[in-house]
Amino acid sequence: MSTEQFTKGRGAQQNPHNRFSKQVYEMREDFLEFFRLEGEEPEGNQTQYIPIFPKSIVNKVDSPDVGMSYSLNPYQGCEHGCVYCYARNTHEYWGYSAGQDFERSILVKQAAPELLEAKIRNKKWKAATIVLSGNTDCYQPAEQKFKITRKCLELFLKYRHPVGIITKNALVLRDLDILKELNEHGLVGVHVSVTSLSEKTRRILEPRTTTIKKRLQTIKTLSENNIPVNAMLAPIIPGINSHELLPLAKAVADHGARSFGLTVVRLNGAIGQIFTDWIHKTMPDRAEKVLHQIQECHGGSLNDSRFGLRTKGEGKLAEQIHSMAQLAKQRYFKDRVFPKLNTELHQHYKDGQLKLF
Repeated sequence: MSTEQFTKGRGAQQNPHNRFSKQVYEMREDFLEFFRLEGEEPEGNQTQYIPIFPKSIVNKVDSPDVGMSYSLNPYQGCEHGCVYCYARNTHEYWGYSAGQDFERSILVKQAAPELLEAKIRNKKWKAATIVLSGNTDCYQPAEQKFKITRKCLELFLKYRHPVGIITKNALVLRDLDILKELNEHGLVGVHVSVTSLSEKTRRILEPRTTTIKKRLQTIKTLSENNIPVNAMLAPIIPGINSHELLPLAKAVADHGARSFGLTVVRLNGAIGQIFTDWIHKTMPDRAEKVLHQIQECHGGSLNDSRFGLRTKGEGKLAEQIHSMAQLAKQRYFKDRVFPKLNTELHQHYKDGQLKLF
């Protein structure tokens, strides 16, 4: 790993220009040299929590490539720092960079529970699974402080409304009591992301995430409590974790996952620049090989925006990945089923209590 200007504990190693901003912020060499001589950092690297006040919290998901209809994100930005994260680009909508800003400027929606309650109590609302989170992790470190996700889960239980959870953080087990109650009514499914079995890879790819050991233990604990778990082996990055697909599938199956899903990495928007800079600093010996293999999966580009292909990829490498996935499903997941969640109860609990008639 190159140590040149490397920021430990962060995924992105730069703060690229926000494409929506007219002003360009950059640090000149003489400015950086001044701080070096003074023994100081040119900018802070501490995480900031910034309150925001959206008018709605449940988002309709129209993309045919995403396996959800509605999502709810308690936080914008994510301290986990996964360098490949597709959600980075959304930080630009809020006036921040998709790079290090995404990891250290966390926007907090403290009114999310109240907005959620108003939404699912609306007479026109018909129950459909709402996923926490479709964008940034609802159990990222901010959740320890603000507990927004837990408050939302309490409402899903109160109103008997189905909820999905996507996370790579063992903090989800803090809410095992609520998850068990939700599961008694068929109202919850958890999707746990596991991208590598190598701690070395995890530390540089996803620097502030739960360890692989704890993630597998999370799958096991949830499964032992009969809570359905789908493992997200995503994204698969050629040259970094693609060779781990079969061992990953076996590991999550051995710990109780009922199914798994995957995507082939795509580096859309600012992520292409962020990832390219990162891999040259962390894996300089194979950086170009990895980048070329990603391009091979997307028609010569680091990104593909075409529905149906953008998350699957195309070409021989992508075909090999999906062939291995089919083999893994046949070998490790035969006769396992991830259930559909119950949408029938909510109408009877719209007022917060069971209607008798």
